[in-house]
Amino acid sequence: MNMHASLAEVAIPFAIPVNRWDEQVAANKSEAELLLYRSNLLGADLTVTNFGGGNTSAKVDERDPLTGDQVEVLWVKGSGGDIGSMGMDGFATLYQEKLLALESHYEGEGDDDKMVGFLPHCTFNLNGRAASIDTPLHSLLPYKHIDHVHPDAIIALAASSGGEAATKELWGDEIGWLPWKRPGFTLGVQIRDFALANPQAKGAMLAGHGIICWADTAKECYDQTVKLITEAADYLNSRLASGPAFGGPKVGPHEDRHQLAADLMPRLRALMVGDRRKVGHYSDDDATLEFVGGAEFERLAALGTSCPDHFLRTKIAPLALDPAKLDDDAYLEQSITDYRAMYAAYYERCKRHNSPAMRDANPVVVLVPGVGRMTFAKDKATARIAGEFYLNAINVMRGAEAIGDYIALDEQEAFDIEYWLLEEAKLQRMPAPKEMVGKIALVTGGAGGIGAAVAERMLREGACVMLADRDEKAVKEIEAGLSEAFSKDVVRSVTCDVTDEAQVASALSACALEFGGLDILVANAGIASSAPISETTIELWNKNFDVLAQGYFLTAKYAWPLLQGMADQGGSSVVFVGSKNAVAAAKNASAYASAKAAANHLARCLALEGADNGIRVNIVNPDAVIKGSRIWDGDWRQERAGAHGIDSGDELEEHYRQRSMLKRSVLPQDIAEAAYWLASEASAKSTGNMINVDAGNAQAFTR
Repeated sequence: MNMHASLAEVAIPFAIPVNRWDEQVAANKSEAELLLYRSNLLGADLTVTNFGGGNTSAKVDERDPLTGDQVEVLWVKGSGGDIGSMGMDGFATLYQEKLLALESHYEGEGDDDKMVGFLPHCTFNLNGRAASIDTPLHSLLPYKHIDHVHPDAIIALAASSGGEAATKELWGDEIGWLPWKRPGFTLGVQIRDFALANPQAKGAMLAGHGIICWADTAKECYDQTVKLITEAADYLNSRLASGPAFGGPKVGPHEDRHQLAADLMPRLRALMVGDRRKVGHYSDDDATLEFVGGAEFERLAALGTSCPDHFLRTKIAPLALDPAKLDDDAYLEQSITDYRAMYAAYYERCKRHNSPAMRDANPVVVLVPGVGRMTFAKDKATARIAGEFYLNAINVMRGAEAIGDYIALDEQEAFDIEYWLLEEAKLQRMPAPKEMVGKIALVTGGAGGIGAAVAERMLREGACVMLADRDEKAVKEIEAGLSEAFSKDVVRSVTCDVTDEAQVASALSACALEFGGLDILVANAGIASSAPISETTIELWNKNFDVLAQGYFLTAKYAWPLLQGMADQGGSSVVFVGSKNAVAAAKNASAYASAKAAANHLARCLALEGADNGIRVNIVNPDAVIKGSRIWDGDWRQERAGAHGIDSGDELEEHYRQRSMLKRSVLPQDIAEAAYWLASEASAKSTGNMINVDAGNAQAFTR
């Protein structure tokens, strides 16, 4: 495997946070509003905290709605929230007096889980936001404003054998050092006791976990948090400047790494058999390439992550692959098998008598020197976030090794967090996933009315969708609209003329790189023409066959290897959007109707060919889908109106409506509903079929 273009010899530095506090914005805000302002500022800066990570609090005097008395209320980030994006409803509110009284129920660290059960009894003003397990870290400390964050620069200190000495060097007795302890009431007691014994302290480093700091006002707390992170980053950068990280470069970035990843990800995904399919995410950022290309890569990767926030999303350790063996399917299969066996052994070594059953044993993070980082999860957002958290872990390892030895989370501690009964209860409360979560669809003609409607229908049920269309501007507009409705994670687009073999191959490769593979192909790209046979030129004939027959052939051909790979995970689905004219003769449309008939027969042939690999191939035959159709906006409308001797405006739509047996118009959404059904598990035992969505046309009856 040819590697080249090594990264710079000097390690990538830690980013320095910027103090974004604006006195004009903060003016006239209440204490609770200042807490939200501070929280959003901290959470929006990835040099300060990770997505969903960290928590903030303020103790605020409020009027008790029941007694009318003034009481102290703890406002603290609620369970599952993200301080960067949450609003006021993201905070749990609890009576501080009741929280302090809970210690009478505490008899030692074995009570941590029990203490969480008391938190709802402390709720103020019937607030439905659940309090997080970190609440005692905020309630037990006798300070008004508290920040607890996990930035990379801080965790690098917290996860290094040299971290305690560095903390002392940086901050003297202003910031303490506490040994690792899982979040909960016991940790809250330890921090409280440290603060009382060290009144000069402004915070404490929590080994392997992060930092907690306190102040009298919201601004002072925010300023201090940013200052501490800045000082930690500057300290680490000064150490990193002396030489390369991770033992120095060993493997440089591969010039074709994107193509290698596009080829590799579907093969890995196909091997990760489990309860549901996985979606992939790929990254080749400089930090990842520096890490996987380093001489110490294998040693460090095997150690796993340190911070609980990282570990919960990335598993006990990543899967590292040999870049020289990526073409060997047997090697990949054995690698996945070995990882699953490793995970099962870890579970057996560490399980408690009441541990939940073992979860999915497949790797989440896959690392390849010269190629980058791939992550696989139940959906695209989860896969992306897992990758981002592993990037945080890479940064932590870089900084930790610059001042000592990197220290990963103890295996038993890691297991106890992963299989924490409270975490399991949270998982059990999650709603069942939608029908198509974990599935990936590619829709050609994605900028058209039917294509966009099909994409929207699949997205509504949780699928990821790659839109392909030759009109780059139009398909980008559809992508933007669907991204706004369903999130940027799940929608991508690619410019693709289905008559161009290279573009088709590139579109399928892009889908594999963006999402990890393919489960559903909807071949929909089309044109339409109308002319009597005497006026049908060879160019017009070929144009119809190029798009409607050859285009469908090329799309299916390049999708086929991706679809075949999912045979062991319930198979896959191909839907051809045909036409009533494929089965019913049409006046003055021989080229169009013949090409559509060829595509339909191709689908039947592919149904035979794909059955052994679980590939179902079915057809939707629309008729007269005028509203929302780009085809009917062109010459086809005038030509068909002329063929029927009627006006091309509303009269044409009325003509088709009245011609149908049901006297109803057919809309793009109607075709989308049929395509969705044929792609879904509801039709798992159907292949080689045609569904007519034409409001009834006896001439098009297929039997």
